[in-house]
Amino acid sequence: MSLLSRLLSGFRETHPEPLPAPDEKLALGALMVRVAKSDRVYTVSEISLIDRILAQHFGLNAVEAAKMRATCEKLQAAAPLSGEFAELIRKELSHDERMEALCDLWRVVMVDGDEDPGEVTIVEAVRAALGLTEADSARAHQRAAEAG
Repeated sequence: MSLLSRLLSGFRETHPEPLPAPDEKLALGALMVRVAKSDRVYTVSEISLIDRILAQHFGLNAVEAAKMRATCEKLQAAAPLSGEFAELIRKELSHDERMEALCDLWRVVMVDGDEDPGEVTIVEAVRAALGLTEADSARAHQRAAEAG
């Protein structure tokens, strides 16, 4: 193999960095991405909202939030079922924080103006895994609608 061939093959080979072990922050981000992608349409409005939520909750600037979302996208694609993310959140967050996470998921569902049944199904499954009731979900849905 010539030197040029070896150099070019080195550029073609990709060695993805290993994904971090999810914590409650990455789990929430991955769930938001999963909800957004569940209707097979991942819009700029959904991406922007996820970035804003991550920035707001975790004190990140725009670039840091976008990087975190990118990591969450990779985790979501390679990850286990949504329930395992939700279980991680349930173990680490208080009831009020879990309610806020559920509200954030509802905001992602609503941002494109269409409450897709697939998105709603995921949110409701996550709600149950978070140990929240249907009444909690209704309250979180209302708060998300009011937040716009």
